[in-house]
Amino acid sequence: MALNYDQAVAKYDPTLGLEVHVELNTNSKMFCGCSTEFGAEPNTQTCPVCLGLPGALPVVNGKAIESSILIGLALNCSIAPFSRFARKNYFYPDMPKNFQTSQYDEPICVNGYLDVEIETEDGPKQFRVEIERVHMEEDTGKSLHVGGATGRIHGAEYSLLDYNRAGIPLVEIVTKIVGGTGKYAPEVARAYVTELRDILRSLGVSDVKMEQGSMRCDVNLSLAPIGSGSLGTRSETKNVNSLRSVERAVIGEVIRQANRLEAGERIVQETRHFLEESGQTRPGRSKEQAEDYRYFPEPDLVPVVPDSAWIEELRATLPEKPSNRRKRLQIEWSVPDKEMSSLVNAGLLDVVEETIKLGAEPTRARSWWLGEISRLANEREVDPTSLITPGQVAVVISLIESGELTDKLARQVVEGVVAGEGTPADVITKRGLKVVSDDGALMTAIEAAIAAQPDTALRVRGGNIPAAGALIGAVMKATGGQADAAKVRELLLKHLGQGE
Repeated sequence: MALNYDQAVAKYDPTLGLEVHVELNTNSKMFCGCSTEFGAEPNTQTCPVCLGLPGALPVVNGKAIESSILIGLALNCSIAPFSRFARKNYFYPDMPKNFQTSQYDEPICVNGYLDVEIETEDGPKQFRVEIERVHMEEDTGKSLHVGGATGRIHGAEYSLLDYNRAGIPLVEIVTKIVGGTGKYAPEVARAYVTELRDILRSLGVSDVKMEQGSMRCDVNLSLAPIGSGSLGTRSETKNVNSLRSVERAVIGEVIRQANRLEAGERIVQETRHFLEESGQTRPGRSKEQAEDYRYFPEPDLVPVVPDSAWIEELRATLPEKPSNRRKRLQIEWSVPDKEMSSLVNAGLLDVVEETIKLGAEPTRARSWWLGEISRLANEREVDPTSLITPGQVAVVISLIESGELTDKLARQVVEGVVAGEGTPADVITKRGLKVVSDDGALMTAIEAAIAAQPDTALRVRGGNIPAAGALIGAVMKATGGQADAAKVRELLLKHLGQGE
C-alpha cells in the first residue's frame, strides 16, 4: 500500500536545498548593451556579444553588480573583496557561445542567512535558512519545440530558438543544506521563496514575476530514515515557477522517494520536471556522474573588486525588511492574520499602504483593493494595480466618507475609471452620479413608497422596524440607487412615528 505524505514523514526525514535564479531588471544585458525588455519579437534584442560571435568582447554591467551586492547584504552575506567570472563549458542549442559566463569558485556573496516563520501545530515557529552563495551569471536563450505531445524536444517536429533572453543578468541564490524541518519541509520551502521574493521586490532589483520566468526555483530534496543521522540521495526538480508549486514539488518528491525506499528501490540522483496538473515530477537527466563543465577564468573580463566604502553606502540604502514591515503595518492597521496574508499573497500591500498614505481609512482601503478592484482585475485577467491608481482609490473613499457617494455609486465610479472614462470626477460628471440628499426629494420618494405598500407601512408604525427594509429598498430603486440609505431610513422611520 502506497504511503501518503503524513505516513512518509513519519518514517523519513526530508532535507532541502533550494537554488533560486533571479533575472535582474537592468535595462541592458549582463555583458552587452542589448535591451532586456520582456515580450519583444524573437531575436530582435541581440548583438555580436550575446550571440557569441568571434571577436566580440563583453563588458560587465555595473548596475548588475550593484544589485547583486544589495541582494547579498539583504541576505546577511559577506561581500567578497575579490570575485571573478568563469566560463562554464557545455553545449546546448540555447547557449550561442557554447559556454555560460558565470561565477564559480569565487562568487560575489557568501555565507548568509534568511529567517522565515511558519505556522505549526504548536504555533508560529522560526526556521533559519543558511545561504551558501549568491553569484552572478547570464541567462540562456529560449527553445520552442514545435509538434509532439509534450512541448519538449523529444517527439518534436522541429525547434525554434529565441536569443533575446541570452545574456540577461541573472543572480543565483543557493542555500546550504536545510535540515530539521520534519513534516514542515513544504511550508519552509514556500516561506523561504516567498520571503526571498518579497526582499528582492523591496530592493527593486527584479520584478520577480515567477509566471514570466524572472524568478524560478530548483528544489533539491532527499530522504533518510528518521534518526539515521545520514543524508539520502537527492533529486533536483528544475524551474519551479510558482510559490504553490514549490510547496507541491516538495510534497510530491517526499511521497515518491518514500515509496521507492519502502519498495526497496534506490533513489536515482537526477534532475526532474514538475508537472503542474498532477503535482508530481517526472525524470529529466541523470546526475549520478559529476559533470565536468571545465570551468576556467573568463579571460575577457576583469575581476570584480568592490570598494568597501561603496558597499557600506549600499548597506545604508537597504529598505525595511519585508517581514518587519508586515508586522508593523499589521499592528498599525489592526489587520487580522488571514487578511494580511491575503494582501501579501495578492501583491497588494504596497498599493494599500500608498492609498492609506493619501488619506484613506485603512479598513476601507483594504476592502476596496481586495474586493471590487480585485474582482474587476480577475475578470480581465490582469494585475489589480494596472487598473486604477492608489490616488484614485483614495479619492473615491474620501467621497464615500463625505457622503457624496454611496458604496453602490462608488463601485460605478471605479468601474468607469477602469473602463478608461477618466478620473473619478470625470466619471461622476459623465454618468451623473450624485447622491440624492435633498430632504424634499427624498420625502417625495418615501411617500410614494408608503402609498405603494400601505400594509408594510402599517407594520412599521406598529413597531416592526425590520419591515422598513422593503420601503427603503423601494426608495433606493426610485432614486436609481443614488440616495443615502442611512438618511432614507432616518426620514422614513421619523415619518412613520418610529424616529427619535
